[in-house]
Amino acid sequence: MCNIVTERFISCLEKLKDSNEIKSIRQFALAVDYHPQNLNDIMKGKRDVTIELIKNAAEIYKINTQYIFTGLGSMFSDEEIVQHPSPAQQFKSLEKIVYVPTAAHAGYTEQFHDPVFLDDLVSFSLPDYKFQHGTYRCFDIMGDSMEPSLYAGDKVVCSQVDSNNFYSSVRNNLVYVIVMDGSLVVKRVLNKVRENRTMMMLSDNSYYQPYEVAIEQIREIWHVEVKISPYLPSPNNIRNAFHEEMDGMKKIIDQQSKSIQMLNHTVEKLLKQNRSVV
Repeated sequence: MCNIVTERFISCLEKLKDSNEIKSIRQFALAVDYHPQNLNDIMKGKRDVTIELIKNAAEIYKINTQYIFTGLGSMFSDEEIVQHPSPAQQFKSLEKIVYVPTAAHAGYTEQFHDPVFLDDLVSFSLPDYKFQHGTYRCFDIMGDSMEPSLYAGDKVVCSQVDSNNFYSSVRNNLVYVIVMDGSLVVKRVLNKVRENRTMMMLSDNSYYQPYEVAIEQIREIWHVEVKISPYLPSPNNIRNAFHEEMDGMKKIIDQQSKSIQMLNHTVEKLLKQNRSVV
């Protein structure tokens, strides 16, 4: 259990982050010349704050040392900084969706509860009102297992499913991001928790076979709410390109057929000549 001084220090950091004076706990640690993992341990209550850390934080972020040690006064020497965020800072406060790019998928499966890891990821907002409340993640789509619903390069914005109630929160035939130890998949799901404590993973691409995952292997489930796709050419252009490609293949096949017919005719002619000689 951390002491009261550490608790006040943590409160100051949380206020700095809420007011967007710092982007992340990692940024704060680097600014005050402190190891990010050690600061993460302080935030989790695993260790106490040091005098040197308090001194550096007071110099750089105007944390009020009187408040830290006695609880008297305001948290910051210049409270105006925290109390009056700029319009840009107010906009940043709307950033509710944490983006987990492909390169971070592996790390996310191991550190999805680590605030330092999450703070290092990019956040953004969407104009829909529902995305201003709740917990959301955005994941990249990899591979072709969910085609034609989702293609590689698409992004999906997802809402968090209650991890304490998977059996009733996960609805059949909806698409979810399933986070497991060491892996992350996007699948259409059949909820079989009541029957045998598993989730059936279904791909929209019929080439891939369904498979079951034990509920004990699942760490997080995110319901896909929105798909974000890159720009695509118009369907007419795609259709024209497809027809042109098919026409080219037909011409090649026709040419090969004619060549085969000529070769057969030549062989038959040679066989007739051989018979007449004999």
